[in-house]
Amino acid sequence: MDAIDRRILRALHGEARLTNAELAERAGLSPSPCWARVRRLEQAGVIRGYRAELDQAKLGLPDTVIIEVMTEKHDGEQLARFEEAIANMPEVIEAWLVTGEYDYILKAAVGGTAGYERLLREKIYRLPGVRHTRTAFGIRCLKQVFTPLPA
Repeated sequence: MDAIDRRILRALHGEARLTNAELAERAGLSPSPCWARVRRLEQAGVIRGYRAELDQAKLGLPDTVIIEVMTEKHDGEQLARFEEAIANMPEVIEAWLVTGEYDYILKAAVGGTAGYERLLREKIYRLPGVRHTRTAFGIRCLKQVFTPLPA
């Protein structure tokens, strides 16, 4: 990856809906070589996809909660069942297997304390092997990016 590729990636990182002509101009290329570079970056897996960023609040889910989950056991079967169930919960927008006291950290979009309680009681507490949870409500998002910006 060279400096031109990085310019392309920085431009797409800021605005993924640029036309090829606009992207080429920002990268200092003509459209055809720019398109070829984007295709190469996509094929190499550097660009994994393009997506729409939705407004949580306008979807009726204005609050973000961070839920730490401790499980009873750490056997492969139980972890696989837990991870599959979490992957199928639309409220959970990020899930991490982590080191430390807790086994998982979940980031979920909820509609206030009532939405959080429903998620906890009707879904998370019903998962096999959940031993303990600890939650923090997000007050205000200070920074949110979905990938690092190329240097």
